[in-house]
Parts: sequence; structure tokens; C-alpha cells
Amino acid sequence: MKSPKRICIIGGGASGLTAIKCCLDECLIPVCYERSGDIGGLWRYTEEKTVGACVYKSTIINTSKEMMCFSDFPIPEHFPNFMHNTKIVEYFRMYANKFGLDKHIQFKTEVVSCEFARDYHETGRWIVRSKNIETKEEVVNLFDGIIVAVGHHAVPYLPLSSFAGFELFGGGHMHSHDYRNFNGFENKRVLVVGIGNSGGDISVELSRVAKQVFLSTRRGAWVMNRVDDYGLPLDIVRINRFNQFLLNKLPSAVTNFYGQTVLNKKFDHETYGLRPKHAVLSQHPMINDDLPNRVLSGTLTVKGNVSSFAKNGVYFEDNTFEQIDYVIFATGYNFAYPFLDNQILKVKNNETDLYKYIWPPQLERSTLAVVGAIQPGGAVNPISELQCRWITRLFKGLSELPSKPTMNFYIQRQKDDMKKRYYATQRHTVQVDYVKYMDELAAEIGVKPNLLRLAIMDPVLAYKVFFHACTPYQYRLSGPGKWKQARENIMTQHERVKLPLKTRPSVHKTGLSHFLSFFLVAVIAIFIYLTI
Repeated sequence: MKSPKRICIIGGGASGLTAIKCCLDECLIPVCYERSGDIGGLWRYTEEKTVGACVYKSTIINTSKEMMCFSDFPIPEHFPNFMHNTKIVEYFRMYANKFGLDKHIQFKTEVVSCEFARDYHETGRWIVRSKNIETKEEVVNLFDGIIVAVGHHAVPYLPLSSFAGFELFGGGHMHSHDYRNFNGFENKRVLVVGIGNSGGDISVELSRVAKQVFLSTRRGAWVMNRVDDYGLPLDIVRINRFNQFLLNKLPSAVTNFYGQTVLNKKFDHETYGLRPKHAVLSQHPMINDDLPNRVLSGTLTVKGNVSSFAKNGVYFEDNTFEQIDYVIFATGYNFAYPFLDNQILKVKNNETDLYKYIWPPQLERSTLAVVGAIQPGGAVNPISELQCRWITRLFKGLSELPSKPTMNFYIQRQKDDMKKRYYATQRHTVQVDYVKYMDELAAEIGVKPNLLRLAIMDPVLAYKVFFHACTPYQYRLSGPGKWKQARENIMTQHERVKLPLKTRPSVHKTGLSHFLSFFLVAVIAIFIYLTI
């Protein structure tokens, strides 16, 4: 009998934790290296400067708890739908404790290099060199496989050379990577460059304490609210199989027109100076509930692209000038895997050649995989989990990859599709549609829900799976890793969404209210029908 394979996991954040669990589920031996002293990855707030990304003190996640949980470990029902970063780390700690993950992590240890072992061509094994950050001691180990779980927020992208006259600027500056809280920005005139989620969040927060905040955007952006119809979370309402079906079948002009109409009903993007030239589905959306309120109150001003810097301020492309004390560049990140040689994984302009965003196709042996290097229109955690479920089954020999030409064809098709749909930028290199990509991964494992079978055997569940939110539990209904509580969690997910909102007794009988509303609509409809 062969001894269990040893798997090196690089990174102890959300993706690293689920990688450890999936290894244990497949009876593999995980060894996880985490550079910091604790779990949580970028979600663990610290006042100190970090090498990787770190949330700011006030960060609240943009995906709701039912959509971002791991598929066999629901977030406690009393937790808020959109969690503060401390709640997220608390959930990760509960997950680690439940499945005994901590004991497989070597903290304050970084991976220096990963190289082919001498027998790689026969075994696919790797030599991994790690270093203890405190003692500087280096250790070399032999592994049967590697899971890279460091995400894609690696190196802050700070294009100072692209701004004319920046060397003349006498104020302060930082990348959003280094922003922690509003202390020190009181009564200052602050410019935030970049209109992604970080740029929006920071500009809104500072607009409450700064003298004036300016948000500079080159292209504009479509802004979505976390709170959607009937006060429910955006992803609970919008991310489902029915909507994905419409997205796949309807012309993009129709879906874009509908999406833009919905967003402009919230606030007119043209009036607020935010409307971009590109369509709503041609960018990764900005999620922010407070931005229009701050613009409306005058504490936040939307400006165009920066033309040049002066000693005490900034000129914009519309020839206006604003005095600025401090600049925060929310200009994103570059991908980086410094422990891997370019022959193993090459990154250029944030593009990597990975089959289904996981597998380097040029490797002779499929014993190295990348997790979480995607930008979905939804939560990352469930995607990382499905990726790891597939990876560990393949490492164990229960699955296999297609031929190299097939993988390369898929990669090129994905790049071509990306260029057709999204405007060209380093930000749009790893975009995926949540339901579509999850189903692709699930099909590889054998856990994609069979809607026809469900419609015959369990029509109520089939209805929920198709029309309601595509929660991670759907991928535990059948196949490898089936979880007996998956159906129950799907059937009750809306109750868990509403439970933390019910903090006082209701004064209305909602069942009767809904019945009366339905009865009134029916009466009006019949009256109109009879009188026409």
C-alpha cells in the first residue's frame, strides 16, 4: 500500500484553509506555509504594514454570508449578512477549529523557491525551500504536489511615472494597500485615484472627516448597491441559474440595457459624473452603497483623469485645478509568484496561462495548481473550495486533465472571450461569471446539480436550485463529498438571510398581508380584464 502523498500549500488565507481541508478529505498530507503569524490572509486586519494585501479597519465584505460560506460549513445564522472583517476572521477560525486545520500550518514561514525534483519526470515531485521569518532558518522538503493559494493581490501597482510632474508634488501619498483608517486625514483635501472597490470605500470613509475628497476616474464606473430589491443582499437576488441562463441566451445589448436601466434608477450615472463609455457587463462592477449620498452632500467630488501634478495640487484633464494635501492611489495590484520560476508560471501584464485558471498546461506532470487567481462576479471562497476539491482529487489520481493542445485551446478561447466582453486593462484578465465557472468546476468533480433529475425526484428543490440564489450548498447535493445537510440548507437559506434582521417583534402578520396583496392584485386584474 502506497503512503499518502504530501502536498505543499502556500498561503494560509481563505484559499489555503480550504486547500488543507480538501487534502484531508482525500487522505492527503497537507503542509501549509503561512508568512504571517495567524490565519485569515488579507481579511486579518493589522496596523502594521504587510507584504501582501490587508483590509482597512472598517472593511465590510461585498458578498453576503450565504453566498461566501464554504459549502459544508454554513456561517452562523445570527451573523450579519455583510460581515465586518473581524467577523470573517472569526468564521475562518471556526472553520479551522471544526476541521483541525491549524495543526497543519507552519506560521511565520515563507516559501523561497519551488523546483523540480530529480525524479520529477517520473513522479511529478517538487523540492520546496522554506524560511522561518524570525530565525531565518531555511528548510528543504520534498512534496508530491503544490497548491499555490496566495491569491492575486500580491504587489501594489503604483504607476507614479505615468503622472506628469509627480516629482514636483509637495504633499503626501500612499497606495491603498497601506491605508488602514482615517486617522491623520482630518481636515485635509484628499485625492483618491482609481474607482475600484477600494477607491470607492476609502473615498467614502474619508469624506466624513476630510475637508474635501476628490475621486479621480479615467473611465467612470457602474456602481451597484449591496442592498437590492426588498432590502435583500444583491448576490442573493441576482446570482442564480435563471439569470445566468438569460445572460447566456439573450443578446448582450439586451442584458446591458436592462442592467444599466436598473442602476440608473438608483441614481443617474451621467448626472453624477460616473457614467462610463463601456457597458455595465464590460467591467468588474464597483459595489458601494454610500457613494451617491456623499456626492449628493458635496463632501465627495467626482473628477476625471489626472493631467499633471503641481507642488500644491493637481490639474485634471478638464483643465481644472484643485489644491491637494494627500493622494491615495487605489490603482490595484500586480500578480506575482516570486517562489516560482518563469518556466513554471509566467506572469505578464497580469496574464497567466492557466487551464481553467488553475493548471499550467506546459508542465509535464500536473502536480502544481493555482487557487484563487480569479475575479468572479460573486464570492471567491466557494470557488477556491471547488478548485481545491478538483485539485486534490486529481493529485490522488481520481481525475485527469485533457491533452496540452486542448488546454491551450481553452486558454486562448478564454482570452479571446475576455477581450470581446471587457475593456482592455490589467484588471480584466481573470474575470469569470460565477455560476458558469462554478458549474465548470463542478462538472470536473461530478458534483454539478442535475436539474432534470431534481425536477423529477424533488421538484421543490429543483425550483430553489434554478430560481433562487446559487449558494455553495448546491455543490454538496450529490457526487463526491456529498453532504446530507445540503438540501436543508438550500431550503432554509432565505430564513437565515432574514433572521439577523428580525431584531424586534413584527407588528404585522406578513402571511395575511401577502395574501391580501395577492387578493387585491387578482381583483384588479379581473376587473380590468372584464371591462376591456
